[in-house]
Amino acid sequence: MLKRQLGPCVTFFPQPATLVATQDDDGKVNLMMASWVGIVSKTPPTIAVSLHHGRKTYANIMATGTFSVNLVPTSLAVAADACGLISGQEVDKCQLTGLTTVAAERTGAPLVEDSPLNVECRLVREVELGDYRLVMGEIVEIHAAEAAFDATGKIHAEVFDPLVYLGGIREYRSLGGRVAEAYKSGLELLPKK
Repeated sequence: MLKRQLGPCVTFFPQPATLVATQDDDGKVNLMMASWVGIVSKTPPTIAVSLHHGRKTYANIMATGTFSVNLVPTSLAVAADACGLISGQEVDKCQLTGLTTVAAERTGAPLVEDSPLNVECRLVREVELGDYRLVMGEIVEIHAAEAAFDATGKIHAEVFDPLVYLGGIREYRSLGGRVAEAYKSGLELLPKK
């Protein structure tokens, strides 16, 4: 496969499209579009978000010690993108976009009610990376849309319809259908016992 070198940059995809929801000491909610997000530990369950240290979201997390990471479905692409284009210090993003929030049950952090998957987090540590801070939150609860479960409790991912961001080329995309089963499909390539 012929390849072109791009140099050091942030062209890597897909990245999850998420809304990080926080509130300040006065209880004012802020939403920020974030794609530099990922699970970094299973034990304890931990998610990390990379944030510029000058963002209102970062200040809110440092002040309250709580935040939520909310999956963006494709239907909310425009509203979520707007949350990444303007500072919460200038405008109420819930009012701007029509998105609604509710208080999380375990931390009190805001959850985006319109999101089919909310990850409720408690700050555990941060790592300085230049102008950015890798903020790590212990996952204390996950809220998943009831409609995603069938009668046996199996999750049907198509209900979540996650939006992904293609970093570097600045596009949002939807995911296609399932192409393989994790921890199973690759077994066919392993030596037979």
